[in-house]
Amino acid sequence: MQPEPVVFVIDDDDAVRQSIAFLLKTAGIGVREFESARAFLDVLPQVDFGCIITDVRMPDINGIELLRAVRESKPDLPVIVITGHGDVPLAVEAMKLGAADFLEKPFDDDLLIASVQSALSQEADAAKRKAEIAGINDKLNALSNRERQVLEGLVVGKANKVIAFDLGISPRTVEIYRANLMTKMSANSLSDLVRMAMISGILDNSTGA
Repeated sequence: MQPEPVVFVIDDDDAVRQSIAFLLKTAGIGVREFESARAFLDVLPQVDFGCIITDVRMPDINGIELLRAVRESKPDLPVIVITGHGDVPLAVEAMKLGAADFLEKPFDDDLLIASVQSALSQEADAAKRKAEIAGINDKLNALSNRERQVLEGLVVGKANKVIAFDLGISPRTVEIYRANLMTKMSANSLSDLVRMAMISGILDNSTGA
């Protein structure tokens, strides 16, 4: 079950940090506050789900440096960058580094809430996708070598008799392997198999793409 999202607010200005935290809590969003990027980076390895709001202008480690560190360690964790300086080149750099959004102070409360909700929604979709890929890979790992070979033949459109010829076995044996792998993959149809093959990447490997 997916944990409740938490927004990590990082700003060395106590008043700004507390104001953002209060706004988010009022909207029913969980919050943790950090007065420096270094303090947050200490807990980053334990963070798996949520969103970061960070100021750009901070001593020691600034918001752009923090963004780089997050992208390297937790590439799916969305980061919203805020600044009071209206620095357009900085905004461009942040977006190039993968920032989910860039907001200038003073920002509209509704705009911030909308930005956070959008970032959390996108992350939830990414987490769901990762879980689906992991589930498919677990099923693939449970296949025998021969079942895997039959699967790779099926998803590129080969008929049973062609797969049988390629593998040096009878078409009837291919049918048995096909029935077994359909069960192991929890696939209701060939289209299910093709979809899972595309998601896992084995379709590209099978076609040489």
